[in-house]
Amino acid sequence: MKLLKRNRDAVFNMGYHIIFCPKYRRKVLIDGIDVRLKKLLIAKAKEHGSEIEKVEVMPDHVHLFLKSTPRLSVHSLISKLKGYTSFMLRKEFPVLKRKLPCMWTRSYYCETIGHISEETIKKYIEQQKNK
Repeated sequence: MKLLKRNRDAVFNMGYHIIFCPKYRRKVLIDGIDVRLKKLLIAKAKEHGSEIEKVEVMPDHVHLFLKSTPRLSVHSLISKLKGYTSFMLRKEFPVLKRKLPCMWTRSYYCETIGHISEETIKKYIEQQKNK
């Protein structure tokens, strides 16, 4: 896995740990829904120039480690992933329509992930004025 990616505007390494849950944190991501969800997430992320490095689907929440481009905001990407998977899963698994008014909660957890610590960045920036 190459750490740095490039496009014509930037060199970047943007990784995110994302967690989101079904509405009411219901344990509905089971019985094949979990397997289908993984496939849908990976395909949709790829469509938007992002890559899911790791995904785990628990009965009541989803963990993603996602690498993306700076051209797409993480909020926009999560909205696209949740919207697409909600539409497809509810179409393919009618039981979800009966159990939930909508598939996902509005909220999510997101944390940036990188190979350089916060302390290292602070020290690097502080040292720049001495150059």
